[in-house]
Amino acid sequence: MNSLKKEKMNLKMKTKKLTIAFEDKNLLIVDKPAKLLTIGTTKEKEQTLYHEVLTYLHKKNQKAFIVNRIDKDTSGLVVFAKNEETKNKMQDNWSKVIRKYYAVCEGKIKNKGIIEEYLTEDKNLNVYATTKDKGKLAITKYNPLKLTSTYTLLDIEILTGRKNQIRVGLSNLKHPIIGDKKYNSKRNPISRLGLQAYYLEFIHPKTNQKVIINMPLNASFSKIFTEGE
Repeated sequence: MNSLKKEKMNLKMKTKKLTIAFEDKNLLIVDKPAKLLTIGTTKEKEQTLYHEVLTYLHKKNQKAFIVNRIDKDTSGLVVFAKNEETKNKMQDNWSKVIRKYYAVCEGKIKNKGIIEEYLTEDKNLNVYATTKDKGKLAITKYNPLKLTSTYTLLDIEILTGRKNQIRVGLSNLKHPIIGDKKYNSKRNPISRLGLQAYYLEFIHPKTNQKVIINMPLNASFSKIFTEGE
């Protein structure tokens, strides 16, 4: 059995807590649930995805190095390396990784578009758009997939990796993501943030093969557009 077939066999395996989207001897990619921290804070150390991954890999005598993070309230794909060399190579080439999200936002968006703005953060950790000389460029591409009279399901690709860039960009378009009270959402029909990191595409730093991870649309998101409002 060749290495590619072995990698495919490892896709979407489930442990007791973790939903594993991909695993080989160098990488572990996990589908993080919403409302779980990616990594610990000064207030919380153990109720994190990193702690769960560390526990899982420790049983296999393997290490865990975090490659990327997503917001606590966002669900979706988080990449871990099993050695420092792989972590460094992934992070060095992270700007080349294709990263896509599903977002459910308020109101109707009928046409695709690109959001380009400069973002910065205030002392209360709120991100907002500012001028070029004061912020960092954030580029977000969006494409509407489904609409109701109240909501739009967007397919989003981020070309930069700024904190909260999708959430801020859509709020500035007057179409905040559902459940995102921090950025002016007034609706929360599924009791969570309507943002899912569902897609990664990159060249494997060890095998040089293309890796594509494509998770299905979250069931609670889908329900909005199949059962009405």
